[in-house]
Amino acid sequence: MENKILRKLFLGFIHIHILYHADKEGIYGSWMLEELKGHGYDISAGTLYPILHQMEKDGLLYKKEIKVEGHIRKYYGATGQGVEVMKEARVKAYELFKEIK
Repeated sequence: MENKILRKLFLGFIHIHILYHADKEGIYGSWMLEELKGHGYDISAGTLYPILHQMEKDGLLYKKEIKVEGHIRKYYGATGQGVEVMKEARVKAYELFKEIK
């Protein structure tokens, strides 16, 4: 049960992480999986891609398809709304960090 609770909690952090990188440089799925692994998040493509699709549907990300080495790669960037959500989340996360530190 503890893993389920932590997983739910960390999904919010993952969303913020995605928004940050999507705004900073644009992302694609396999790159984002590696980036998240580097920060200790062990999620599968089967978890990440639905998150990206939902964030796009919610208006937080936009998608651009680019042909790379004969394959279509889906790049995601943060929309204006996504940037605003990330900024607000950053403030709240910082407040929380100061409190629990």
